[in-house]
Amino acid sequence: MTEHTSHHGNGNGGRGPGDDRPAAPGRGGPGAGGGGRGGARPPGGSPLGEPVARLEGREKVTGAARYAAEHPVEGCAHAWPVPAAVARGEITAVGTAAALAVPGVLAVLTHENAPRLGDPGDATLLVLQSPRVAHRGQYVALAVAATPEAAREAAAAVRVEYAAEPHDAHFTADHPGMYAPERANGGVPADRVRGDVTMAFAASEIRFEAAYRVPPLHNHPLEPHAATALWIGPRLRVYDSSQGAGPVREALAALFGTDEELITVVSGHVGGGFGAKGTPRPHVVLAAMAARETGRPVKLALPRHQLAAVVGHRPATEHRVRLGADGMGRISALSHEVFTYSSTLEEFTEQAATPGRSMYASPHSRTTHRLTRLDVPTPSWMRAPGECPGMFALESAMDELAIACGLDPVELRLRNETAREPDSGRPFSSRLLAECLREGADRFGWRDRDPRPGTRAEGRLLVGTGVAASGHPASVSPAAAEARADAGGGYRVRIDATDIGTGARTVLAQIAADALGAPLDRVRIEIGSSDLPRAPVAGGSSGTASWGWAVHKACRELRRELARHGGTPPETGLTVRADTAEEVAVRTREYARRAFGAQFAEVQVDMDTGETRLRRLLGVFAAGRILNPRTARSQLAGGMVMGLSMGLMEHSTLDPGFGDFAERDLALYPVATCADVPDIEVRWLDEEDGRLNPMGAKGIGEIGAVGTAAAVANAVHHATGVRVRALPVLPEKLLPGLAARRRDAAV
Repeated sequence: MTEHTSHHGNGNGGRGPGDDRPAAPGRGGPGAGGGGRGGARPPGGSPLGEPVARLEGREKVTGAARYAAEHPVEGCAHAWPVPAAVARGEITAVGTAAALAVPGVLAVLTHENAPRLGDPGDATLLVLQSPRVAHRGQYVALAVAATPEAAREAAAAVRVEYAAEPHDAHFTADHPGMYAPERANGGVPADRVRGDVTMAFAASEIRFEAAYRVPPLHNHPLEPHAATALWIGPRLRVYDSSQGAGPVREALAALFGTDEELITVVSGHVGGGFGAKGTPRPHVVLAAMAARETGRPVKLALPRHQLAAVVGHRPATEHRVRLGADGMGRISALSHEVFTYSSTLEEFTEQAATPGRSMYASPHSRTTHRLTRLDVPTPSWMRAPGECPGMFALESAMDELAIACGLDPVELRLRNETAREPDSGRPFSSRLLAECLREGADRFGWRDRDPRPGTRAEGRLLVGTGVAASGHPASVSPAAAEARADAGGGYRVRIDATDIGTGARTVLAQIAADALGAPLDRVRIEIGSSDLPRAPVAGGSSGTASWGWAVHKACRELRRELARHGGTPPETGLTVRADTAEEVAVRTREYARRAFGAQFAEVQVDMDTGETRLRRLLGVFAAGRILNPRTARSQLAGGMVMGLSMGLMEHSTLDPGFGDFAERDLALYPVATCADVPDIEVRWLDEEDGRLNPMGAKGIGEIGAVGTAAAVANAVHHATGVRVRALPVLPEKLLPGLAARRRDAAV
């Protein structure tokens, strides 16, 4: 068990090699996991498991780290996009004369003069190709000038005329356009049915059903989406704020009809993404297009108020949950139906019903997704897509089922534990959810809790506590890495991983040093460029597990090659390249792979104003071997803060008449800050899952966010007796119930 406690902080995420053979999962001894050592240390010590400070930390705090729009390029021009002013229709005329008359303007690109693009397989990237407008905010022109001020002035001077058409941006669960998609995000089946849910629910001794709603949510990373593009003859070099340089290169090659080998995409330092930078976005296409048309390098940084419409968001989801149980609280029927939307450009289905396929034993289960297409911006990934909204609904329903059964919420979850994933029938590679719940209950003082809602008051403040479980897939993707021993005694490891603020450079260096049996300061890591060995994006809580496996394999093979050379590389150095495609395909088939956790929250609610404030938040996680306690704590705490923010404040309003989101900046879209997090505590269990990868590690970037919103909402119910089933928990949703409470007390 490891403890890391922070006051007034939201971590970076807020807004070993051992043996190659699989190790049996379970809890380690005093030196294992996050306890600071990360398992047994080889002779001479290993940096793996140590709280190593970020290798690039000094660069970042001194400003030496270059982000996408900060790379100095001689003769660089600047671009500013023009968003569509209607939600659906067709452009009938574009007036650019006034824009071109602005001093310093180099070009104004529209659908009439922009170069024709190839098909990248993503319609959101086909910018300036058609007079058709699919949603408000879609880019219809681009001004390019010598200075950013001139580009902005020119963009404002562009006059676009439209033939507006009636649009549909009104999302409801009973929308007539609802249909059953074949697949949801991540390629998971949209529908899964086991047994006879209708029969089992009707026969259940205890039956509960309710509807829940999660509003649209936006990623809003601190660094906006930005790119710097320059063509050198047939070659294109792009600095992009992206979670994966490889997919950006692939998309640009398809769009501009050139070989991937002629394109280099660099994403060296990225100021957050939370999923919004997980796929290529229109800004990088516009920058490359403008650079080709003007013959000059071009920088484009999107204005924050435009992000809501063009870089993806978490779509609103409506959930219908039915749980049937026997008198002991054992679930006999579980039904989770999800309704959501996508745009007319692309099909994206938030996989929010999938947690019910893995979390609890359920002999009869139905989990489905229904989708409608609206004239709105295209949804996409946001931290823990599917899991985050889905677990809010499921864990809120579990809290309500516990009350219906007369059981403690922790005990109810323990009674529905399972050694096998219900949906697939496969055993879990490791599953310590019960241990997380028990450990968290002990640490939080849960057993001293009076289960009756609304019984703890401090003056006009009502105080309550809540719990929720969390889970997230522990995914691994194939990757390649290169390890080199220099004649001078140093090592270089190269892989196209991306550090979006998670500390990936540092952890990969620790993995490499451990596998090489070398001191950390002898290892140099090169990441963040499509010219490096191919690797998956930083997303899905799979980055370190995937990249680390390839790094581990390359370094182990290099170590063996060095041994064959007597321990000394030749004067020209020694290089080894390794790929994990075959091992990943074999090792990931046999087991269900998930990380688990439990969040406990205490809140206070002002009975006069309805204002809710967090008092303390505890998360206990089982996420495999913790490779760096310092960066792990940062990610888990940051995820919990993001979940808290989702529970109490974050939301966007999709205005059906306007066809876009009303909250388009950080003034109208509030996120949690330090003052909202007085006490946050992160702990993890000693777990090493060698069945997943050689390091025994699982992803930690998203699981912290997954259960937190439900824990907070459950705590609010315990404090007030008011159940909020539609996030966020705002004062106006509590005041009617609080007023009724005061009336009852007066009587």
